[in-house]
Amino acid sequence: MEILEFLKVIFLGIVEGITEWLPISSTGHMILVNEFLRLNVTDAFKEMFFVVIQLGAILAVVILFFNKLNPFSNKKDKEEKKSTISLWIKVLIASIPAGVIGLLFNDKIDELFYNYTTVSITLVLYGVLFIIMETWNQNRKDEPKIDTLKKLTYKSAFFIGIAQILALIPGTSRSGATILGAMLLGTSRSLAAEFSFFLAIPVMFGASAYKLLKFGFSFTGTEIAMLAIGMIVAFIVSIIVIKLLMEYIKKHDFKAFGYYRIILGIIILAYFVFV
Repeated sequence: MEILEFLKVIFLGIVEGITEWLPISSTGHMILVNEFLRLNVTDAFKEMFFVVIQLGAILAVVILFFNKLNPFSNKKDKEEKKSTISLWIKVLIASIPAGVIGLLFNDKIDELFYNYTTVSITLVLYGVLFIIMETWNQNRKDEPKIDTLKKLTYKSAFFIGIAQILALIPGTSRSGATILGAMLLGTSRSLAAEFSFFLAIPVMFGASAYKLLKFGFSFTGTEIAMLAIGMIVAFIVSIIVIKLLMEYIKKHDFKAFGYYRIILGIIILAYFVFV
């Protein structure tokens, strides 16, 4: 692999590791970055690469929350193991809506919506929604009703899954859609973010498997190296970003991300229109 291509892959891994967990749309950033850092690969490989490097990001969640996600831990009593299994059921329930729609209409969605206009609009739209949501939260006198995973019902999990369907449209942000959906249902910021992390596990594994099957498993040595490096970088960066985000939302709201989305959406639209 040429040094320049190696550096491009590292940069894309960094972008993935940052944007996958923040509610700012990893797709929007990848589209913009791709305009300046074009990988010297086929379009089919590039499409698959952008999705499969998410496996590195997912591994970060599994490791950081391993004890909370492991129903077989010897450190847990019977009740705690039961709660962990219940958590996984909620995650799977929430994964069904987007999983079904994604499998049925993935190619059509990409054909219709994978463009800079859609990404720009959705970046701005959900940026505004985050600002409205947090302004509403500031004016509330009562505390969020759902602040632990135990209090999150199966019904609420399903509705969060419904919200995740919106993330199939590029620029929406999977974490953004699920966090907004969870907060609308009355969850705390921390719980909304945490459940969004967990929900990413089956969704992103499924999306990666789909792209790999679609592409096939016939890789060159260079392509294998690119995938491996991208995933490793995304993993390391994700570890850092997830920890920082969980600390950040203890003291701050999501308004900053809303403003950032609006600015980015305008920049993307202006770039493609005038350049």
